[in-house]
Amino acid sequence: MAHQPSIENCRVLIVEDEYLLGDDLAKAIRGSLGVQVIGPVGQFADAMALQHDSFDVAVIDINLRGSSAYPLADELMRVGKPFIFTTGYAAETIPDRFQHVRLWEKPYELEKVGLPPVRAALSG
Repeated sequence: MAHQPSIENCRVLIVEDEYLLGDDLAKAIRGSLGVQVIGPVGQFADAMALQHDSFDVAVIDINLRGSSAYPLADELMRVGKPFIFTTGYAAETIPDRFQHVRLWEKPYELEKVGLPPVRAALSG
């Protein structure tokens, strides 16, 4: 994996199709970490089109308007970009190849969102 950015310079991409939920998540992450937040990006195609060097870690809703975000996760794994999943579904529904990926369950407990999972995602 490439050079790890410090948490102070971290750029967090939020991929979430429910804008208000994504916006609340962005505010919580920004407020607890003081990092740059990109998004929320609500379309699968828009998330796939982003350059991998435009963010350091991604927070990805598994279900984007009825489409699976697993192809995006596969691409991020291929290039060594860390990410966290968010979902309202049971963890058991996530494919085995992603069992190592941190999971934030919806509905979010926004006071618990922030540094530990993002730092852990960055450190691999």
